[in-house]
Amino acid sequence: MGMSWHELYERIENFLNKHDKGRRLVFKESYRKVFEELQEQFKESFVLDIVGSIIDEAYTWLKEFKEAIKQVLDEYSLHGLTFSREFKSFIEDPKTHLKKKIVLYMHDLFRGRIGLEEFRRKASAAVTTSLRTNMRTLYQSWVFLTILKLFNEKFDCEIVYPEHGYLYLERTGKQKTGSIPPNWVLYIWGKGYLSFFIEAPRPLSWEDTGDLRKIWSLYTAFRPDMLVYQGMVMNIVQLGKEPPILRPNIIIECKELADWFNRSRDLRGPIAKPLSIMEWRSLWLEGLWDGLADILGVERKKVPEIAKEKKSIRVKEYRLLVLYKKFYEPNLMFLISRCKVPPNIRKYLEDNDIIVYDNIEFDCRKLSDIVEILASKASFKFTSWRLVKLSSETLELLEVAKEIFNLKKLSYDELIRRIVKEYLENFRVQKHKVLQT
Repeated sequence: MGMSWHELYERIENFLNKHDKGRRLVFKESYRKVFEELQEQFKESFVLDIVGSIIDEAYTWLKEFKEAIKQVLDEYSLHGLTFSREFKSFIEDPKTHLKKKIVLYMHDLFRGRIGLEEFRRKASAAVTTSLRTNMRTLYQSWVFLTILKLFNEKFDCEIVYPEHGYLYLERTGKQKTGSIPPNWVLYIWGKGYLSFFIEAPRPLSWEDTGDLRKIWSLYTAFRPDMLVYQGMVMNIVQLGKEPPILRPNIIIECKELADWFNRSRDLRGPIAKPLSIMEWRSLWLEGLWDGLADILGVERKKVPEIAKEKKSIRVKEYRLLVLYKKFYEPNLMFLISRCKVPPNIRKYLEDNDIIVYDNIEFDCRKLSDIVEILASKASFKFTSWRLVKLSSETLELLEVAKEIFNLKKLSYDELIRRIVKEYLENFRVQKHKVLQT
């Protein structure tokens, strides 16, 4: 059994007192290697002491997640998936990632800028928060990839957005153009489109006070795990309305912890006072008081007083789900829980029209029904028109097609639609023949 991090700290202190009294952490080559090895042992021992009972579970989950990645890449012929920088580092190696989280605190400790107790408090919080956040992202991402995999198994479908063969599992930089685009759009043959948005809405980029005033509601809006829209929806921003996004048709929430329903969250964003540079109040904020009063069981007029006094309102996780339902008013809302949900919590959620799927673990078969329901909601609706530039050669070809097929009265839009639909149908037939052979 290796030394504890306390013991390693004593060794490092003795080493520094002998070879680096100035605490600059700069050494000659031979001493530098010794110090680096002691640092690595210290980081490893500390991380294992704080989250050692959970880290093995993280590697087990990661194995399931990587299998889901492989299946989705193969079945949709994708080039790859994109993750946030934080999550990408975690899935490369959870333990190595967590060791990085304590480096700055560790150096402050060795330089004498903080004491051992302050180090323990800050470093353990950083490690625990990172592990919880990334495991939540991991399970949520496994659910979404599994849903995609099941779609391909049950239906003839394809990812039509993004078009470049990469699937986004994050939203980094996606709002820089002033819109909130989907993570992906799925086309199900003969049924239509479904547009999927992970952890939206999020703030748009802004430059001055005027811009901030317009998009402030996106800072304070609730952010469910996934929003699903019927049809092809390329932008959900609706500034000036409440909520500030297009109302989703479906919300999917994922819970990875066994005791998630016992946990509470400090609700700050939606009740936060708008920034002082803008004298602005959202009507949606007023509606929020009503919803909070309802789930907290207090009078409507008491909620702003509680918020003002505490700067936040502590809400049970399962009650927060109901708040999502009340404010976004989706047609359907699903809760996917890795573990069993107690009967009383399940009843409360179902009484508020939230469909509960629990005890899922990593069994993809248990998500089969959700995929069937989602597919039944697919639609050929488009939320906006796109301006398309056609070359003179393309226009000439379209005129020739009108002559040949005697379709002179058709608009270019209708003509292109007919041609593309026929092409896609032929493609589907050929694809079906290839699969049969």
